[in-house]
Amino acid sequence: MSEIKKLTADVDVVEFYEKYVDFDEVSKLCIEEQEMLGYNWNYPPFEFDVADVWNSYDKLKIIAFKIDFSEEELAHTFEEKELEFILKRFERMKVKLMNEIYMLEDENSLGLFLGKCNLCMRCTREFNMPCKMPFKMRYSLESLGGKVDECINDIFGYEIKYAHDGKLPEYIIFVGGLLYDKNR
Repeated sequence: MSEIKKLTADVDVVEFYEKYVDFDEVSKLCIEEQEMLGYNWNYPPFEFDVADVWNSYDKLKIIAFKIDFSEEELAHTFEEKELEFILKRFERMKVKLMNEIYMLEDENSLGLFLGKCNLCMRCTREFNMPCKMPFKMRYSLESLGGKVDECINDIFGYEIKYAHDGKLPEYIIFVGGLLYDKNR
């Protein structure tokens, strides 16, 4: 791994919501992903209206961590299990990166997790049990209907890339954020 770059942008929630949020479309993808990979408390379905979350704040700080891979890593072709292990290691790194978002929170803001929550080895939602870490669990941009691929491309000029055919992508990007300036 060559380096981790932190990218941030502050945007108006109303503009972001109009341009990048489609809960019906994105939640279907989240639910399909869960059917394959296991259910998670920070992904839909929810017992609340996500529009109420968006409408509670005026600003969104998009916080993305871009991890560039070295030339050696990019040149190597990995066995399937080896690649899975490497990508899981980066998934675990999200917990550490998420601390930067937690530190920005106050009573007038809400952090947004870097994709699917991975605080626990297996989410208790799979067993119809309450979340074990509700004080740390946060929803993600995707789970609230955000079209992350589009917004990262438009705002930062980067395409979201994925590993395939035993090869790491040029980089990976974890995207989270902070909703702030709570409406009174």
